[in-house]
Amino acid sequence: MRGVGNGPVGRFLRLIRFSHTIFALPFALGALIVAANGWPSLRILFLVVACMVFARTAAMLFNRLVDWSLDQRNPRTASRHLLVSKSAASVLLVVSSAGFVVVAAAINRLTFILAPVALAVVFFYSVTKRFTSATHFFLGLALAVAPVGAWIAQTGRIDLAPLVLAAGVICWVAGFDLIYATQDYDFDRREGIRSLVVKLGVTRSLRAAQLLHLLTFAALIGFGIAAKLGVIYYWSMPVVAAMLFYEHKTATKLDLAGIHRAFFQSNAFVSAVFLVAVCVDRLF
Repeated sequence: MRGVGNGPVGRFLRLIRFSHTIFALPFALGALIVAANGWPSLRILFLVVACMVFARTAAMLFNRLVDWSLDQRNPRTASRHLLVSKSAASVLLVVSSAGFVVVAAAINRLTFILAPVALAVVFFYSVTKRFTSATHFFLGLALAVAPVGAWIAQTGRIDLAPLVLAAGVICWVAGFDLIYATQDYDFDRREGIRSLVVKLGVTRSLRAAQLLHLLTFAALIGFGIAAKLGVIYYWSMPVVAAMLFYEHKTATKLDLAGIHRAFFQSNAFVSAVFLVAVCVDRLF
């Protein structure tokens, strides 16, 4: 029997980079816990997680379909189209998009009304590289939908705190996406793909990423103030700062292994520390 990793489910999960869900999910769950001022109901928790999974799956499938031929020409992504057929990806896109809308409708009226807007935002990122160098910020915006949506799911309204957190997520994602995009500098320049890395060059892009992560740190502090979080949350901030520093220290080596460590390990740790800090502050 083939292992899960080589079966259709494993190939599908690799296609949508399911492991990267760890980046946005902690911020959504953190916002949900703060909005609930403690444990949310199991119903809301389940629906928010389901929305996250459906929305991210739809966004990744849309991205793969839009970039199908482009990915085939990029040595780093050339094997993606072998994981799942294009027709299967199209069907799964429709299913995941519909699933997101149905689950959003089950939460409250505002989440249902905003569901098409959320899908439009997460889909829009995939086409921005055709006309703007600010594509990294649109990726950040796509992930920033998660904490705002979770807050609305709990409260039925939009407040300042989730907007501050969303701003931090935008800067955080744009920063680490700049680092990740340095891998494709030569290919993107050759293909005429718009990217800040192509526009600024690798060195200046890494400096821009540092600035963005300074803004991320400031936004996380701002979220703590807006959400009236306690001292435990602020005690976690030096740990976040240390991981961001490690990310940039590793990325400056410009080797592939270093970039992957900076991208996955460091950022997964940042989001996990945020969630743990919020949980300890609100739940204990």
